[in-house]
Amino acid sequence: MPAEVVAKGSILGKYVPARCVMAVLGSIGMAIVSCHRVNLNVAMDAMVNHTAIYEIPLYTDYLKTLSNSTILNLRKDGPFDWDPTLQGTLLTCYFWGFLVQIPLAHIAENFSAKWLMFFSVAVNVVCSLLTPVLTKLHTGCLILLRVLQGVGGGASFPAMHVMIASWAPPKERTAMSTIVYVGTFVGTALSILIGEFVLERWGWESVFYVTGAFFYIWIGLWLILIQDNPNKQRFISPEERQMINRSLGTEVNEDHHPAVPWKKVFKSSPFWAILIAHTCSNFGWHMFLVEIPFYIKYILKFNVDRNATISATLYSNMIIFLISLGIILHCLQIKGKISATGARKIATSVSSLVPGACLIILCFIGCQQDEAVAVMTVGILAMTAKIPGFLTNHIDIAPKYAGNLVALTNTVAILPGIVVPIFVALITDGYKSIGGWHIIFGVTIFLFAVEFVVFVKFGSGKEQSWNKTPEENEDEQIPLGKINNFKSLLR
Repeated sequence: MPAEVVAKGSILGKYVPARCVMAVLGSIGMAIVSCHRVNLNVAMDAMVNHTAIYEIPLYTDYLKTLSNSTILNLRKDGPFDWDPTLQGTLLTCYFWGFLVQIPLAHIAENFSAKWLMFFSVAVNVVCSLLTPVLTKLHTGCLILLRVLQGVGGGASFPAMHVMIASWAPPKERTAMSTIVYVGTFVGTALSILIGEFVLERWGWESVFYVTGAFFYIWIGLWLILIQDNPNKQRFISPEERQMINRSLGTEVNEDHHPAVPWKKVFKSSPFWAILIAHTCSNFGWHMFLVEIPFYIKYILKFNVDRNATISATLYSNMIIFLISLGIILHCLQIKGKISATGARKIATSVSSLVPGACLIILCFIGCQQDEAVAVMTVGILAMTAKIPGFLTNHIDIAPKYAGNLVALTNTVAILPGIVVPIFVALITDGYKSIGGWHIIFGVTIFLFAVEFVVFVKFGSGKEQSWNKTPEENEDEQIPLGKINNFKSLLR
C-alpha cells in the first residue's frame, strides 16, 4: 500500500475513530433497508381501488369505524383491486425472504460482512425502483420483488452482527449495537414522513423512487471507508487498531473461519435464552405494532394508524428512548457498575415487563381512546429495549458465530408474524369480540413473562467456551501461579 495512502488513512483515523464511522454508516444502511421495507405500507392506500372492493364485508365493517371525512380521504382510488387479504399478503411476503438468513450468515462470517451488507441495501433499492413498473405488469411481480427485498433485509442482521463483533470492544458493544440498529426506526420514521409528503404531490410511484436516493450517497462512503475488520482498514490510527485487536484477541488474522459447533450451540443455555426471548418478544412486537391498532379501531372506534404524524412521532420517540437507554447502559458498563450480563438482563426485562404491564392495563382501561393509545405507545417504546438486550447478546456469547446465531434466532422468530394474524382473527371473530381480545392479551402477557423468566435465569453476557478453540481454552485453564513460575525460570 502506498505510504501516502497509509499516512492519509492514519490522519483520518486519528480524528474520527474508524469504529464510529462503521457504526454510523451501518446505521444509515439499516435505515435505508427499513425505509424500503415500509414504503409499500405508505403507498398502499393510494394504490388500491377502494370502489372495486367496497362491497367486501370485512372492508365495509372497517369503513364503518371511520369518520366521513376519513372515508373520503381514504377512497381516492388507485389502479389495483386488491382485497384486504391480498393486501396483507403483499405486506407480509417481505418476511418470507428472511427464511434464507442462515446461508447468508455463512457468507458474512466466511467471506465478507461488508459486501453482504452492500448486497442487502442494494437489492432493496433496486427492487424499490422496479416496483412501479413491474407491479403494473402483474401482482405476482410485486410479490417476487417483496420477497427479494426480504432476502436483502434478512441479510442485514447477520452482516451487521458480524461487523459489530469484529469492530466493537466488549465494553462498547451495547453502544455500537444501539447506534447501528436504531437505524431501523430512523428509516421507518423517514419513510412515513417523506412518503406521505411525495405521495400527496406526485402520486404513489414517487414513494418508491424518492426513497432510493439515499442509496447513492451511502454506497460510495460504505465501499471506500468500511472494511470487514480493523486489520484490513487503512483509515484507522495504529492506536485504535491495536486497542480493538487486544480487546478482542484478534491481533492475528485467521485464514480459515471455524465451522459453527452446532451441537454445542444447541446444548447452550444462554443460546436458548436468546432464542426463546427473541421468539416471545417478536410475538409481542407484532401484537403491539399490527394487531392492537385493530383493537383500537374495531373495539374503541378510533383509527390510529392512518395518521402519518402520529406514526412518525411514535417512531421518533422510539429513537429517543432507545438512544437514551443505550447511553445509560453503556456508561454503567464503562464505569464498571454493571457487567455485559447485567446490561442484557436489564434491557430485556424492560422490553418484557413494561409491555406486559401495559397489556394488563389495556384490559381494564375500557373504551377510553386517548388512554389506550398512550398505553400502547409506552408498550412499544419499552419493547425497543430488546436491541441492547437479547438482540446484542449473540455477539457476547459467541462473537465468532454471531452472524449465524442471529440468523437462526431471527428465522425462528419470524413464526409469530405468520401465526399472530391468523390467531387473532380466529379468536376475536374478525376483531369484534372483546372477550376474544382479552384472551389474546392473556396469551401475550404469558409469553412476555416467559421471556423475562427464561432470560433472567439463563441469559449470560459471557463468552462461551464453544466459541473458543481448544488451544484458547487450554491457555485459560493454566493457573496463574504456574505462569508466573514459568516466567521466573525464563529470567
